[in-house]
Amino acid sequence: MKYFYFLFSAIITTALFTSCAGNKNLQVRPPAQFESVYTVTDASSVKLFIPVKTLQTNRVSLDSVYFRGMSAVLEQDELTPGMFSARFNTGKPDLIMSSDTWEEYANKMPVKAGKSPFNLEEDEAILVFSQNNKTKYYKITGIREREGN
Repeated sequence: MKYFYFLFSAIITTALFTSCAGNKNLQVRPPAQFESVYTVTDASSVKLFIPVKTLQTNRVSLDSVYFRGMSAVLEQDELTPGMFSARFNTGKPDLIMSSDTWEEYANKMPVKAGKSPFNLEEDEAILVFSQNNKTKYYKITGIREREGN
């Protein structure tokens, strides 16, 4: 009976440790050739810029990014080819406070920020991309802070 208890415990422990997806199948090879990734911070947000040298758009699409405990959708800059960016709100929105409830009706409902399932350093981000219709993840390191415009 002790043998079965030990075997059962070992199987459950192994299953728990192997099912934890801490790294979410991080890719070793980048999905594109990146230049220096950087951020620009202003009073209410942090904007992450990912300059891409080459990207096989027929096979790979850059979807979103996790950065500093938040997530955001990646958008391609229309004016600068190969520049992708994501904006992370860090400030509080302006609220209308009034004794008339109809004036406060213009306030927008708060949106809960998407939480990151990854433990990242301050200069790291996880790029979420699709390749051949499969979602994959790539860790970007060495992100630099630049002065705002």
